[in-house]
Amino acid sequence: MDLLFRFHASLSIYYFMNTIKTTKLTRIVLFICGLSLLIVLFVPLWQIDLVAPQYPEGLKLLIYPHKLAGNVDIINGLNHYIGMKTLHTDDFPEFKILPGIIIFFSLFFISVAFLGRKKWLNILCVCFVAFGILAMVDFWRWEYAYGHDLDPDAAIIVPGMAYQPPLIGFKQLLNFGAYSTPAMGGWIFVLVGAAVVSLAVYEWNKNKKKLAHSNKLHLLIIGLLCCSLGACSTDPQPIRIGQDNCDFCKMTISDNRFGAEVVTQKGKVYKFDDTHCVISFIKSSTLDKKDVAAVYFVDFNSPHKLLNVDQAYFLQSPGLKSPMNGNIAAFSHEDSLANALPTFYGNAISWEDMQK
Repeated sequence: MDLLFRFHASLSIYYFMNTIKTTKLTRIVLFICGLSLLIVLFVPLWQIDLVAPQYPEGLKLLIYPHKLAGNVDIINGLNHYIGMKTLHTDDFPEFKILPGIIIFFSLFFISVAFLGRKKWLNILCVCFVAFGILAMVDFWRWEYAYGHDLDPDAAIIVPGMAYQPPLIGFKQLLNFGAYSTPAMGGWIFVLVGAAVVSLAVYEWNKNKKKLAHSNKLHLLIIGLLCCSLGACSTDPQPIRIGQDNCDFCKMTISDNRFGAEVVTQKGKVYKFDDTHCVISFIKSSTLDKKDVAAVYFVDFNSPHKLLNVDQAYFLQSPGLKSPMNGNIAAFSHEDSLANALPTFYGNAISWEDMQK
């Protein structure tokens, strides 16, 4: 009897949680999401920007739900030399079915808004998230084939080189820097996905825990949007001694006591083997100062972690003998710098003075 009672209670809870009506606010947000998806039919979903010295204004590939646009002809001409396939809208079956899928989800959102049932909200949430994951997997699959399936008789062949664009973020492809980011339609998908997940969580908590404060929905949506918009990381990358080259002098980075990195707002990392190189790079016109997100220096002391320039202490001494004679070392603490003075006699120097 106890087991039967527990089973009946579980069924009752399940029925209650999936047949109750959603709040008015949830239905309004779902309706707005459904209308927003219709905008996706007319704007780019994704964009890939290519930047190189010979194309200072950059090249852009725009991916709409039903076509390719942007500098497609120029990109196809460049790809011909390295054996990559040319891009044509007719070669992608996704363009024939994607508009229909978008219209389906638009109507699905609007229908769930009018039905106002938590059960259908949960089904919509699962279906939309699953579609988003499947779409990104399909996009990665296309990028992989596009960058690896090369013509063996191409004019330019680099052994072992593949040209797969990044799924999201930055990647260096020969002399081209490739930036892959959502366009307006892609961001609408991200925001709609964040909204429907937040609404599903909100409705579950409201009924399960008897929470009636609508500000919970706002906090959930803001948190998810912050996670979604933080795609481009400005964290440093480990310097691989003996493998990475200095982005200024082009020498192989060989001394793990020195070195630095500049990270851009878009997440691209420039690596250097000496303070002389990183300062010269910053002073050059290669990168605008407004595009610099952070600067890091290698801690002179083991384990040689990367330190943010705002948290580093610098010692200038001819006895340091750094690779390019910058002869400046970074320390994580002022005491560490003081302990190095008896061995490397010199002067403390600030980051501001180093740039003068």
